[in-house]
Amino acid sequence: MENTTEQLLKLLASSARLSILEELREGEHCVCHLEAHLGMRQAKISQHLSVLRQAGLVVDRRDGWNVYYALTDPRLLDLINLARNMSGSIKTDKHSPEVDCPCPHCAKQSKQGEENDTDQNPR
Repeated sequence: MENTTEQLLKLLASSARLSILEELREGEHCVCHLEAHLGMRQAKISQHLSVLRQAGLVVDRRDGWNVYYALTDPRLLDLINLARNMSGSIKTDKHSPEVDCPCPHCAKQSKQGEENDTDQNPR
């Protein structure tokens, strides 16, 4: 589905969708990750992801039980950044980076982070 400018701006007018897109800034994430980091209910996140997917702004990839979502075009973040700068808004982290997400993707990243910490700080 090709978006008109009006449709795209309407899609971005939702704080929940903006939060989801911001979380996807660093790469793909599953719904459980978004739920843990954004503090939103799974049903609400899934609803917004469905809208974003139908609009062609995100894609999904299934891996076993988990479905991972990613941005289709990183220029979307440029648009969000531009709007924030023009409005004088400052991005505030509404989530804690220490949140524990049970998905395999996060567990793998957490394990790699621990290994890097051990490599940098030998005991």
